[in-house]
Amino acid sequence: MRTRTWHAHVMTSFIGCTALVLAVTGTVVTAQAQGRDLGRETLATNDGWGSEGTGTTGGAAADAEHVYTVTTWAEFKAALKDGGNAPKIIKVKGMIDAVSDGCEAFTAGGYDLQQYLKDYDPAVWGNDKVASGPQEDARVASAANQDGVIKAAVPSNTTIVGVGKNSGILGGSLQIKGVSNVILRNLTIEAPLDCFPKWDPTDDNKTGNWNSEYDAVVVFGTDHVWIDHNTFTDGRYPDSERPVYFGKVFQQHDGLTDIVRGSNYVTVSWNRFQDHDKNMLIGNSDSTAALDSGKLKVTMHHNLFDGILQRSPRVRFGQVDVYNNHYVVNEEQKDDYYIFGVGISSQLHASDNAISLPAGTSVGKALKKWNESPLTAKNNYVNGKLTDLIAVHNAEIPGETLQSGAGWTPTLRTRVDSPKAVPGIVGHRAGAGKDC
Repeated sequence: MRTRTWHAHVMTSFIGCTALVLAVTGTVVTAQAQGRDLGRETLATNDGWGSEGTGTTGGAAADAEHVYTVTTWAEFKAALKDGGNAPKIIKVKGMIDAVSDGCEAFTAGGYDLQQYLKDYDPAVWGNDKVASGPQEDARVASAANQDGVIKAAVPSNTTIVGVGKNSGILGGSLQIKGVSNVILRNLTIEAPLDCFPKWDPTDDNKTGNWNSEYDAVVVFGTDHVWIDHNTFTDGRYPDSERPVYFGKVFQQHDGLTDIVRGSNYVTVSWNRFQDHDKNMLIGNSDSTAALDSGKLKVTMHHNLFDGILQRSPRVRFGQVDVYNNHYVVNEEQKDDYYIFGVGISSQLHASDNAISLPAGTSVGKALKKWNESPLTAKNNYVNGKLTDLIAVHNAEIPGETLQSGAGWTPTLRTRVDSPKAVPGIVGHRAGAGKDC
């Protein structure tokens, strides 16, 4: 297979996770191909909701003209556009940066953070009206510049894979919107950093809050998606290092992987989500019943959530199967965390998961009730002990009593491991570079 490139110098062809190595012994040169071609692999039969119906094949059927190796963000976006919806495989080599010129490259209209802070200081502006005026206008213009650069539209019938163990995307936002049949595998994805968060004085009961844009991956109005063996992280810009203005953290991150607006048949497997606040929304509004009812069918299995705070996932409307995941809550997060968010008309089935909590953590907080929606939660282990999450939640938080029984039983599962073994299995195998 010929590998097409979007840069001038072709050094190596790539097969699967490992480069084609030229070994020289005396005067004999031999090619040693190691690994397998992840780009040609498809989602297995019965592996979660993504396998429903036609299944998820991504760009596995791509011809040689539609296989690309990219090393820059510009090359990546060009490859996405080339060939329309024809099956394509895009191999990301190395860490490609969507914001290589820094936030300053997007600044417009005289935006200046220090002036912005002076103009909208609650002591000056108050908390009764939203921000407006020259600095807010400049912020909006600057944000529009960033938006146009860091978002990348992924077409139908596409597979995007990282080459080797250290390839992926820094600061980009993958927009899988209104398409079908997409695979993302073996990528390290550093969450986009919103360069120009908005201060809303009226938010949070009129105490104000910073609001940011840009999810690392957005699945919007799309069917048949497989997200497998990736690592999602805040990377160089952890929330713990964000400054505080007006008594609120200068929030520059949004979600890691959000599945919304009528999306359907998605499998999220063997990924590592680490050191992030808002992990995954499945359904992003209570007002979208006409669009979301009967859809948002998602399976999440064998993922590691390490250093998580909330939304792992938060569910509205969908039949969501969550099994064999390992959730690790850190000491600094234990007072303000939740794992499973129970939203409007959600049908969450959470079983055979492992949860690791620091000493003194409220186990009941693992569940968070937003609406009256029964769920199934069985055979889950907390710190190695079988725990009835619903019963513990209801005992510890009686004001948010949850009902048991999601009303359906998952059938699209290939294997279910003992939750006692899940921390070890997932710890060794989840994330980018672990499926080579």
